[in-house]
Amino acid sequence: MKIRIGIVVSEFNNEITFAMLSEAKKYAKELSSKITYVCFVPGAFDMPIVVQEILKKNDVDAVVTLGAIIKGDTSHDEVIANSTAKLLGELSLKYNKPISLGITGPDMTFEQAESRIISASHHAVDTAIGMVKRLKRIRNYKMKNSGTKIVD
Repeated sequence: MKIRIGIVVSEFNNEITFAMLSEAKKYAKELSSKITYVCFVPGAFDMPIVVQEILKKNDVDAVVTLGAIIKGDTSHDEVIANSTAKLLGELSLKYNKPISLGITGPDMTFEQAESRIISASHHAVDTAIGMVKRLKRIRNYKMKNSGTKIVD
């Protein structure tokens, strides 16, 4: 069974995020996963509500978020990154489906974001797929004895 992924992409800093999406799509295909949804949002802060809607779908096993939060003149980037990460974590628990954090930053320059396009995209896809597999093993595990079982 192919693992089905939804992807939510920030349009802000799209020179970075659209390249991240392209890499994520290629990598998911290499790993024989199926991308069932790709949704665009204005910025990383706008992701949680769209992620929530995707998590409600029966044809999604995990969601990959892709964004680049670049440092500006204030600490706004830290506020966006922290609140977005917190809300995404809460949604993952609420819906019992993994959400991978492929959002780079905060406190990052454009050049740093650009240099992380491939690694961040691949890591986000790997994390989503890996977590689905691990959760499936844990959910299907049946205790045969009183010993400790390590499920990796």
